[in-house]
Amino acid sequence: MVTRMDGTGKLLVRIVVGGVFVGHGLQKLKGAFGGPGLEGTEKMVASMDMEPAPLQARAAALSETIGGAALIAGAATPAASAALIAAMTTAIRKVHWKNGPWNSNGGFEFNAVLIAVATALATDGPGIFSVDAAFGKKRWGIVGGLFALGGGVAASWAAVEYGRRAAEAKRDLAPAASDTATTTTPTEPATDTTAGTTADTGADTSAAEGSPEA
Repeated sequence: MVTRMDGTGKLLVRIVVGGVFVGHGLQKLKGAFGGPGLEGTEKMVASMDMEPAPLQARAAALSETIGGAALIAGAATPAASAALIAAMTTAIRKVHWKNGPWNSNGGFEFNAVLIAVATALATDGPGIFSVDAAFGKKRWGIVGGLFALGGGVAASWAAVEYGRRAAEAKRDLAPAASDTATTTTPTEPATDTTAGTTADTGADTSAAEGSPEA
């Protein structure tokens, strides 16, 4: 049985965790809270071989912002959780994994906790104080949890793989573009100095003939 206290606890978790995601999403999307904005986010994802950078940056920012807002509202919780899990899985793969688990070393413990919370909410449901509950979905069950976790990991894998291939294609095109620019650079036409030399010589001869010393 779902109790009012159970619903209150889940609401608190959703507000805090969803709010963290919304804040990070707005940092990337709008430069809010001292964030880098889209321009800085594009540079960041490009440095991680996540091309095309404008698309990847917007996908990351929107998944956190919209997914976080949906988690707060408890709306389509498995889908919202999948979006957030995708963002955190990508962050672990591209940034934190090499640093080990602990946050003090730049590790992935914080991301792992957020993935666990999102998966738990997708499995056990967002509680009675939610949009899902208003439509009769207080609890999604194991199917909801597997959808969120599996869908999030799959979406992250697809984004990273697509980004890697796009980055490689971009690097392959760069030398070809450079070679094309080199071969099509216009050269300055050779200056015909014959006429000028002849004119100068004639002028010097005339001057010498008319000179009083000649």
